[in-house]
Amino acid sequence: MFWNLALILILNLPGPRFHYLTSYSPRGYLGPVKWQKRPEMEWKFIKKIKLPSPKLPSISLQEALYKRRSRRRFFRSGIKLEVLSGILNAADGVSDEKWGIKLRTAPSAGALYPIFIYFFAEQVEGLEKGLYLFLPEENSVGLLKRESFRRQVLRFSPQGDMMARAPLLLVLVSFFQRVTWKYLDRGYRYAYMEAGAISQNIYLACEAFGLSTVEIAAFYDTYINELLGLNGTTSAALILHPVGPRTK
Repeated sequence: MFWNLALILILNLPGPRFHYLTSYSPRGYLGPVKWQKRPEMEWKFIKKIKLPSPKLPSISLQEALYKRRSRRRFFRSGIKLEVLSGILNAADGVSDEKWGIKLRTAPSAGALYPIFIYFFAEQVEGLEKGLYLFLPEENSVGLLKRESFRRQVLRFSPQGDMMARAPLLLVLVSFFQRVTWKYLDRGYRYAYMEAGAISQNIYLACEAFGLSTVEIAAFYDTYINELLGLNGTTSAALILHPVGPRTK
Protein backbone atom coordinates (compact mmCIF):
# COMPACT_ATOMS: atom_id res chain seq x y z
CA MET A 1 0.00 0.00 0.00
CA PHE A 2 2.79 2.39 0.99
CA TRP A 3 4.78 1.71 -2.18
CA ASN A 4 1.70 2.16 -4.38
CA LEU A 5 1.04 5.55 -2.77
CA ALA A 6 4.71 6.54 -3.11
CA LEU A 7 4.66 5.58 -6.80
CA ILE A 8 1.55 7.69 -7.41
CA LEU A 9 3.13 10.70 -5.68
CA ILE A 10 6.41 10.29 -7.57
CA LEU A 11 4.67 9.97 -10.92
CA ASN A 12 2.89 13.27 -10.36
CA LEU A 13 6.30 14.92 -10.80
CA PRO A 14 7.08 15.66 -14.46
CA GLY A 15 10.62 14.19 -14.50
CA PRO A 16 9.87 10.77 -12.99
CA ARG A 17 6.58 10.60 -14.89
CA PHE A 18 8.33 11.19 -18.21
CA HIS A 19 10.96 8.57 -17.45
CA TYR A 20 8.37 6.00 -16.38
CA LEU A 21 6.02 6.53 -19.33
CA THR A 22 8.87 6.31 -21.84
CA SER A 23 10.16 3.06 -20.32
CA TYR A 24 10.19 -0.09 -22.41
CA SER A 25 9.36 -3.65 -21.34
CA PRO A 26 9.00 -7.06 -23.04
CA ARG A 27 5.34 -6.13 -23.51
CA GLY A 28 6.17 -2.85 -25.21
CA TYR A 29 6.01 0.78 -24.08
CA LEU A 30 4.54 1.57 -20.67
CA GLY A 31 3.07 4.89 -21.79
CA PRO A 32 0.27 5.47 -24.30
CA VAL A 33 1.16 4.62 -27.91
CA LYS A 34 0.41 7.10 -30.68
CA TRP A 35 1.96 6.36 -34.07
CA GLN A 36 3.02 9.32 -36.15
CA LYS A 37 4.37 10.03 -39.61
CA ARG A 38 7.91 11.19 -40.24
CA PRO A 39 7.70 14.93 -40.99
CA GLU A 40 9.18 16.52 -44.09
CA MET A 41 11.67 19.25 -43.25
CA GLU A 42 11.44 22.55 -45.14
CA TRP A 43 13.03 25.95 -44.60
CA LYS A 44 12.91 29.17 -46.57
CA PHE A 45 16.48 30.39 -46.98
CA ILE A 46 17.52 33.82 -48.13
CA LYS A 47 20.53 32.09 -49.67
CA LYS A 48 22.89 29.16 -49.18
CA ILE A 49 26.64 29.36 -48.72
CA LYS A 50 28.89 26.43 -49.53
CA LEU A 51 31.39 25.67 -46.77
CA PRO A 52 35.07 24.90 -47.38
CA SER A 53 36.07 21.25 -47.14
CA PRO A 54 36.38 20.49 -43.42
CA LYS A 55 39.86 20.15 -41.96
CA LEU A 56 40.78 19.66 -38.31
CA PRO A 57 44.15 20.42 -36.74
CA SER A 58 46.47 17.48 -36.01
CA ILE A 59 45.86 16.81 -32.33
CA SER A 60 45.57 13.45 -30.58
CA LEU A 61 42.23 12.30 -29.22
CA GLN A 62 43.86 11.87 -25.81
CA GLU A 63 45.08 15.47 -25.78
CA ALA A 64 41.69 16.82 -26.88
CA LEU A 65 39.84 14.77 -24.25
CA TYR A 66 42.14 15.59 -21.36
CA LYS A 67 42.38 19.29 -22.18
CA ARG A 68 38.65 19.74 -22.84
CA ARG A 69 37.18 22.32 -20.47
CA SER A 70 34.19 24.64 -20.32
CA ARG A 71 35.71 28.01 -21.23
CA ARG A 72 33.58 31.14 -20.87
CA ARG A 73 35.97 33.92 -21.91
CA PHE A 74 36.32 35.08 -25.52
CA PHE A 75 38.41 37.58 -27.42
CA ARG A 76 36.29 40.02 -29.40
CA SER A 77 37.63 38.79 -32.71
CA GLY A 78 36.19 36.70 -35.49
CA ILE A 79 36.26 33.10 -36.70
CA LYS A 80 37.36 32.01 -40.15
CA LEU A 81 34.89 30.23 -42.39
CA GLU A 82 37.11 27.14 -42.69
CA VAL A 83 37.20 26.90 -38.89
CA LEU A 84 33.41 27.09 -38.74
CA SER A 85 33.28 24.32 -41.35
CA GLY A 86 35.61 22.18 -39.27
CA ILE A 87 33.54 22.64 -36.10
CA LEU A 88 30.18 21.97 -37.77
CA ASN A 89 31.40 18.90 -39.62
CA ALA A 90 33.12 17.51 -36.53
CA ALA A 91 29.91 18.12 -34.58
CA ASP A 92 27.45 16.42 -36.92
CA GLY A 93 28.86 16.26 -40.43
CA VAL A 94 28.55 13.45 -42.94
CA SER A 95 31.28 10.86 -42.37
CA ASP A 96 30.23 7.93 -44.58
CA GLU A 97 27.40 6.49 -46.66
CA LYS A 98 25.96 3.00 -46.25
CA TRP A 99 22.63 1.39 -47.19
CA GLY A 100 21.72 4.64 -48.98
CA ILE A 101 22.04 6.61 -45.71
CA LYS A 102 24.51 9.42 -45.17
CA LEU A 103 25.95 8.67 -41.73
CA ARG A 104 27.14 11.38 -39.36
CA THR A 105 29.96 11.93 -36.88
CA ALA A 106 27.44 11.69 -34.00
CA PRO A 107 25.34 8.56 -33.35
CA SER A 108 21.60 8.74 -33.92
CA ALA A 109 18.87 6.21 -33.11
CA GLY A 110 17.87 4.54 -36.37
CA ALA A 111 20.04 7.08 -38.27
CA LEU A 112 17.02 9.43 -38.14
CA TYR A 113 18.99 12.55 -37.09
CA PRO A 114 16.44 14.73 -35.30
CA ILE A 115 19.09 17.24 -34.15
CA PHE A 116 19.86 20.28 -36.31
CA ILE A 117 22.48 22.96 -35.69
CA TYR A 118 21.26 26.54 -35.94
CA PHE A 119 23.75 29.32 -35.29
CA PHE A 120 23.97 33.06 -34.84
CA ALA A 121 26.97 34.45 -36.72
CA GLU A 122 28.20 37.77 -35.38
CA GLN A 123 31.82 37.75 -36.56
CA VAL A 124 32.38 34.89 -38.99
CA GLU A 125 34.59 35.63 -41.98
CA GLY A 126 32.62 35.36 -45.23
CA LEU A 127 29.17 35.35 -43.56
CA GLU A 128 26.74 38.19 -43.03
CA LYS A 129 25.53 38.74 -39.50
CA GLY A 130 22.45 36.62 -39.04
CA LEU A 131 20.77 33.33 -38.19
CA TYR A 132 21.86 30.24 -40.12
CA LEU A 133 21.17 26.52 -40.35
CA PHE A 134 23.86 23.90 -41.00
CA LEU A 135 23.00 21.53 -43.87
CA PRO A 136 25.40 18.61 -43.35
CA GLU A 137 24.46 16.59 -46.42
CA GLU A 138 25.36 19.58 -48.62
CA ASN A 139 28.22 20.87 -46.44
CA SER A 140 26.61 24.29 -46.63
CA VAL A 141 24.74 26.75 -44.43
CA GLY A 142 21.41 28.42 -45.12
CA LEU A 143 20.80 32.05 -44.15
CA LEU A 144 17.43 32.38 -42.41
CA LYS A 145 17.53 35.95 -41.09
CA ARG A 146 19.82 38.90 -41.78
CA GLU A 147 20.56 40.92 -38.65
CA SER A 148 22.83 41.20 -35.64
CA PHE A 149 21.43 39.20 -32.75
CA ARG A 150 23.91 40.42 -30.13
CA ARG A 151 21.29 42.43 -28.23
CA GLN A 152 18.84 39.54 -28.29
CA VAL A 153 21.50 37.08 -27.11
CA LEU A 154 21.77 39.18 -23.94
CA ARG A 155 18.26 38.01 -23.06
CA PHE A 156 18.78 34.33 -23.84
CA SER A 157 19.99 33.29 -20.41
CA PRO A 158 21.36 34.46 -17.05
CA GLN A 159 24.70 34.03 -18.87
CA GLY A 160 23.62 36.28 -21.75
CA ASP A 161 26.45 38.80 -21.21
CA MET A 162 29.04 36.07 -21.69
CA MET A 163 27.34 34.64 -24.79
CA ALA A 164 26.99 38.06 -26.40
CA ARG A 165 30.77 38.42 -26.40
CA ALA A 166 31.22 35.32 -28.56
CA PRO A 167 31.43 35.76 -32.35
CA LEU A 168 29.46 32.55 -32.87
CA LEU A 169 26.58 30.93 -30.98
CA LEU A 170 25.53 27.39 -31.90
CA VAL A 171 22.06 26.15 -30.96
CA LEU A 172 21.28 22.43 -30.99
CA VAL A 173 17.63 22.02 -31.95
CA SER A 174 15.55 18.84 -31.93
CA PHE A 175 12.66 18.12 -34.27
CA PHE A 176 11.37 15.27 -32.13
CA GLN A 177 8.92 13.84 -34.66
CA ARG A 178 11.86 12.80 -36.85
CA VAL A 179 12.53 10.11 -34.24
CA THR A 180 9.22 9.69 -32.34
CA TRP A 181 7.36 8.54 -35.46
CA LYS A 182 9.38 5.32 -35.09
CA TYR A 183 10.30 5.15 -31.41
CA LEU A 184 7.23 6.94 -29.99
CA ASP A 185 7.78 9.09 -26.90
CA ARG A 186 10.93 7.17 -26.04
CA GLY A 187 12.39 9.01 -29.01
CA TYR A 188 12.67 12.09 -26.78
CA ARG A 189 15.31 10.21 -24.79
CA TYR A 190 17.18 9.34 -27.98
CA ALA A 191 17.15 12.96 -29.14
CA TYR A 192 18.66 14.11 -25.82
CA MET A 193 21.38 11.46 -26.14
CA GLU A 194 22.19 12.58 -29.67
CA ALA A 195 22.38 16.23 -28.63
CA GLY A 196 24.85 15.27 -25.89
CA ALA A 197 27.06 13.43 -28.39
CA ILE A 198 27.05 16.43 -30.74
CA SER A 199 27.85 18.74 -27.85
CA GLN A 200 30.93 16.68 -26.94
CA ASN A 201 32.04 16.75 -30.57
CA ILE A 202 31.80 20.55 -30.49
CA TYR A 203 33.92 20.64 -27.34
CA LEU A 204 36.62 18.43 -28.87
CA ALA A 205 36.68 20.34 -32.16
CA CYS A 206 37.01 23.66 -30.31
CA GLU A 207 39.84 22.23 -28.22
CA ALA A 208 41.60 21.15 -31.42
CA PHE A 209 41.26 24.66 -32.85
CA GLY A 210 42.30 26.33 -29.60
CA LEU A 211 38.90 27.99 -29.17
CA SER A 212 36.69 28.54 -26.15
CA THR A 213 33.25 27.01 -25.78
CA VAL A 214 30.84 25.97 -23.04
CA GLU A 215 27.66 23.91 -23.06
CA ILE A 216 24.73 25.97 -21.76
CA ALA A 217 21.43 24.35 -20.82
CA ALA A 218 20.23 27.13 -18.46
CA PHE A 219 18.42 29.33 -20.96
CA TYR A 220 14.97 30.81 -21.42
CA ASP A 221 13.28 28.18 -23.58
CA THR A 222 10.23 30.14 -24.70
CA TYR A 223 12.20 33.16 -25.88
CA ILE A 224 14.73 31.17 -27.92
CA ASN A 225 12.13 28.79 -29.36
CA GLU A 226 9.98 31.69 -30.54
CA LEU A 227 12.99 33.41 -32.12
CA LEU A 228 13.85 30.21 -34.02
CA GLY A 229 10.24 29.52 -35.01
CA LEU A 230 9.95 26.40 -32.83
CA ASN A 231 6.85 25.37 -30.89
CA GLY A 232 8.74 24.13 -27.81
CA THR A 233 7.09 20.69 -27.76
CA THR A 234 7.62 18.80 -31.02
CA SER A 235 10.54 21.12 -31.85
CA ALA A 236 12.78 22.82 -29.30
CA ALA A 237 16.22 24.21 -28.55
CA LEU A 238 18.21 21.86 -26.28
CA ILE A 239 21.77 23.18 -25.91
CA LEU A 240 23.61 26.43 -26.60
CA HIS A 241 27.34 26.62 -27.42
CA PRO A 242 29.00 30.05 -27.63
CA VAL A 243 32.28 29.72 -29.54
CA GLY A 244 35.16 32.13 -29.92
CA PRO A 245 38.90 32.79 -29.76
CA ARG A 246 40.31 31.85 -26.38
CA THR A 247 41.69 34.27 -23.83
CA LYS A 248 44.55 33.20 -21.59
